[in-house]
Amino acid sequence: MSNKAKTGLYFGSFNPIHCGHLMIASYMLEFSDLKNIWFVISPQNPLKEKSSLLNDYHRLALVNVAIADDTRFKSCDIEFKLPQPSYTINTLTFLKGKYPQKEFSLIMGADNLENLHKWKEYEKILESNSINVYPRPGSDGGDFKNHPNVHWVSAPLLEISSSFIRAAIKEKKNMSYFLTEKVYQYVQEMHFYEK
Repeated sequence: MSNKAKTGLYFGSFNPIHCGHLMIASYMLEFSDLKNIWFVISPQNPLKEKSSLLNDYHRLALVNVAIADDTRFKSCDIEFKLPQPSYTINTLTFLKGKYPQKEFSLIMGADNLENLHKWKEYEKILESNSINVYPRPGSDGGDFKNHPNVHWVSAPLLEISSSFIRAAIKEKKNMSYFLTEKVYQYVQEMHFYEK
């Protein structure tokens, strides 16, 4: 067993980062073997439409604002510099080469685990990485739920999504309790998601 401090890689569009993301990340730190978490902002998820995405650097700025007060959290923009679309296998290979002293573990929801077979070189991801999985409503993790490298973390079930928040802001709803105060302030000042 490795004695390296384990770093969780929490991949996402974070469009925008919301309190649900932060609750899950916090739960992972407190109730798993992870010592810190990197929020890996994806410029383009191959399985998602890019048109609805806020500019990469705005999403990075929102993550930085959200996690500024917790030294166990770090933003990671490595995928901005890698070929697009972003494939997790490429990012993992790069990060392991750049930080050989670190042990990385993926963080994903049960819905992503269920769709892992759609990912590029998913078998390699599964065989060579530990994966911390949190529950998602309506998903049991699919075919890989009992894989030896999959570790279930019983984080609370959260039905908050970035798409819900974007739609609500467009409808002029108050989302101040769904985003951290500083993130909400930034979103309002920049008029993000209003159109």
